[in-house]
This record gives sequence, structure tokens and C-alpha cells, in this order.
Amino acid sequence: MSRVDFYHLQNQTLENVLPKLLEKAYETGKHIKVKIGNDERIEFINALLWTYNDQSFLPHGAKKDGFAELQPIWLSSGDDNPNNAAMLFLVDGALTSPEEAAKYDRTFNIFDGNSTSAVEQARTLWKELKSAGLEIFYWQQDSAGRWTQKA
Repeated sequence: MSRVDFYHLQNQTLENVLPKLLEKAYETGKHIKVKIGNDERIEFINALLWTYNDQSFLPHGAKKDGFAELQPIWLSSGDDNPNNAAMLFLVDGALTSPEEAAKYDRTFNIFDGNSTSAVEQARTLWKELKSAGLEIFYWQQDSAGRWTQKA
């Protein structure tokens, strides 16, 4: 069964959280797809993943980089999965369907808790995925920025 984790950003930005979550996912050895809500943000996320830490980097690519099937982490705004990813990250309002999420071992929906529209979109997606029988988990940041699972 596919698992979906909702990450409710409250005390940190996507730019702070995404690289850390991707590092943990990358350590599993599974390929990753990051679905970004719009094409304009692909280049921003691409640059972020090269520069967020001067001691390390996350190997990744997007359409302009080519060699999609070889990229451990693939950035796209579409439903493509050219690197045969087992994990799907949804950021910047990217959506998925229950059928699409079920193709991945695990989906991570990272949304801005300070945006009313992002919270409403996450609630709608939660209901759709839950009613389709997917295993759903909700994570929220505490005051120290640590993730705690909520019921």
C-alpha cells in the first residue's frame, strides 16, 4: 500500500525543509521525483539543491539537464516519472491523483501552513487520498522546528 505524508510548514520555509527531507529520502537509495507546482519554480528549486549546503549536494536534474532516466532526483511540474522514482514529493501547490500517488511507494506533500489556500488544498487532497484507501500521515512542526506526527 502506498503511504502519503503531509508536512505542514509553520516555522520554516520550503527552502529550509525540502533539502533535509530529500537528503533522508536519497539515503534510502530509491529514486525521487519532485513535482513542483509551476515551471517557473523548477529552476529555483534546481539552484537551491546545488547551493543549500556548501559541504554536500543532492544529485538531481530537470528537463534542461537531460539524462532523466539517470537522475536520482528528478524535478518537474508534470506527471512524468522518467527516472522510475519510488518517492514523490509535492511542493509549491503541486497536486496528484489517488491513482498517481498509488504508483509510488511514498508521497510527501509539503505545504505552507501560513497560506489559507495551501491548507485548504492540502485538506482536499487528504480527503481524496484517504477515501481512495491510501495510508495517510500528518506531520507538524513544533516550536523548535522538529516534526511531530499528529493524529
